Amino acid sequence: MATDPAALFRLALLATALAALPLGAWLLRSRGAPPRHRLAMLTGLTLFLTFDLIVFGVFTRLSDAGLGCPDWPGCYGEASPLAARAEIHAEQALRPDGPVTWGKAWIEMVHRYLAMAVGLLITVGALAAWRHRRVLPHSPAWATLTLGWVVLQGLFGRYTVTLKLYPAIVTLHLLGAMVLLALLAWQRASIDAGRARRLRPGRPALAVAALVALSVQVALGGWVSTNYAVLACQGFPTCNGQWWPPGDWTQGFTLLRELGRAGHGGFLSHEALVAIHWTHRLFALAAFSLLGWLAWRLWPEAAWRRHGALLTLLLLAQLATGLSNVVLQWPLVGALLHSAGAALMVALVVDVLARHRVARWG
Repeated sequence: MATDPAALFRLALLATALAALPLGAWLLRSRGAPPRHRLAMLTGLTLFLTFDLIVFGVFTRLSDAGLGCPDWPGCYGEASPLAARAEIHAEQALRPDGPVTWGKAWIEMVHRYLAMAVGLLITVGALAAWRHRRVLPHSPAWATLTLGWVVLQGLFGRYTVTLKLYPAIVTLHLLGAMVLLALLAWQRASIDAGRARRLRPGRPALAVAALVALSVQVALGGWVSTNYAVLACQGFPTCNGQWWPPGDWTQGFTLLRELGRAGHGGFLSHEALVAIHWTHRLFALAAFSLLGWLAWRLWPEAAWRRHGALLTLLLLAQLATGLSNVVLQWPLVGALLHSAGAALMVALVVDVLARHRVARWG
């Protein structure tokens, strides 16, 4: 369903109004500060709101509200569920437990409003970066890349809805959000060059390896969530009472297929869901080991001890929330905290690499 120009204009106004609140706070708090300090505050604010957006996006998916408004960018062609209440009530009356309900429509649209507001903040940040490019320790092209990436994220958001939660698109949307978070974390740490410190030899390579492993684990976690495979393995540390449960890895990791469907068009088997879940759980050992090793190697250095301590706490929290998802049957709060912890670890490891880069190359 096409969104008419008037509704698009109202959507733009809503996004602008939402973005005006943090932008106004930034302008007031940074008034009179040096340009570099103002840029650091704006980037930090955008980073924080992007993290919030990721967590709310996870909540949208876990509350089954991803199709709360089955078109994009509006809701039944309107700027808000209020204007589309007749269509929503009709669909809810027809299928009370379906994807479209009053509550789910609002969850989905609030997520879109927040995404548009973050997009506007990133646009302002890109303009400010070019205006004050002489005080930046990095090229303002990073801010332009971030702006281009958030546009790409918007397209992934669109196809997430229009392709009816196609698993590969939903997973790419999650990974794109993590890349956006990493881009902002890199810029924020780079601007804050006063706290930059070089890592000892071997630590940068370890941090890169840990970040790669973490990225793979995030992708696997997104694939588990997208395919609703969280409860495919009962019990811990075994899966359904077995150390190596029977699983269909070929079917489970066929990427080009619809939600709930196998590559050949039939329904996705339980063995495929087991394979998806068990792979995520097994790779967690590698990711946890590399991240734990990085945290341990950061501890002896006074300049990096805080990063090591935070990474250790996040790893322990990830272990606790991951176990709660299985043992306590995937409570919503536990799943949200698990996703939030992954996002924080991405930002933290990127922060380490960015500060090392500034200290080494300036």
